[in-house]
Amino acid sequence: MKQEDVRIPFDRLCQAVAGALVSLGVEGEIAGLEAAVMAEADLQGVPSHGVRMLPGLLQALRDKRVKALPQIRVMREFGATCLLDGDNGPGRYVACQAMDRAISLARQFGAGVCLALHTSHWGRAHHYAARAAGQGMVGICTTNGMPCMAVWGAKGRVIGNNPLAIAIPRSEEAAPVVLDMAMSRAAVGRVGTCLREGREIPEGWGLDAEGRPSRDAKAILGGAVLPFGDHKGAGLALMLELLTAALAGGAFGNEIEAGDRSGIDPDSCKLFIALNPEAFGGREILSGRVDDYLAYLGGVAAETALFTWPGQRGWSARAANLQAGVPLHAEIAAQLKAAGVVLDD
Repeated sequence: MKQEDVRIPFDRLCQAVAGALVSLGVEGEIAGLEAAVMAEADLQGVPSHGVRMLPGLLQALRDKRVKALPQIRVMREFGATCLLDGDNGPGRYVACQAMDRAISLARQFGAGVCLALHTSHWGRAHHYAARAAGQGMVGICTTNGMPCMAVWGAKGRVIGNNPLAIAIPRSEEAAPVVLDMAMSRAAVGRVGTCLREGREIPEGWGLDAEGRPSRDAKAILGGAVLPFGDHKGAGLALMLELLTAALAGGAFGNEIEAGDRSGIDPDSCKLFIALNPEAFGGREILSGRVDDYLAYLGGVAAETALFTWPGQRGWSARAANLQAGVPLHAEIAAQLKAAGVVLDD
């Protein structure tokens, strides 16, 4: 914990966030889920996608760019798939509804797919893949969003970093393996965290507004991030854009930006996939084999370095922060208070 951090009990933080949302007309159930997903990111040590995003959501609700009372509806169903209209409701709540539909379809058909359009920013992809894993399913999800990444030699923002999350369930007692990755070398929110904490940016993360390589977080936030693996990250970002916006007949990232540059991403599209292990080798077999392979990798890495599987650090941080309180940078706490969020008793 850094000197400038403050600690807030998780339940109190959720109540404060939910209360702010309810004050703007969001129903209690929606507000509670939105708050829990938002605060969970901070709980797991990922402040870039946590409650720092609340002031922007509150302003979007005031401006009617996000609907406090969305009319979510299934537009089309076909076998194990469905197309969902999120009506630009609070993004975390809508994303949970969409993944839950994919899970329900997977219970019936062995696999389930829900493609959602007219959604807003969902915070962190990790939660929705892990939501499926928590119910014994393999979870996969992705979204498109406003351009923030320079690709194919461009000197400015061309495409979103279009994150991808994959979660694999283990035994009921063990936390799932969850990979959550942006297509950029670092998510924009992580660059913002480095700026807030005064940390130096590694070389190759981004460009300034003139298209020049930079290690200045503020300059990169005014410019563009760069894809990981050059053509690999760029190609994946393109394919995920097509698997969301093109497949749904929704808005591409540049079209989202033309209507809203705030980063709330109204009219973005999201894809949710759930795979039922019982349709394949079975949940017990999957859990055992995952544990076997993690043990093997740990043994290999023990000779040279510490092995951590995707998501492990976050689950460890979660356990510690449930005891000590959720760490919030003083600047984030101040922004929340300025937005009318009551963090104190």
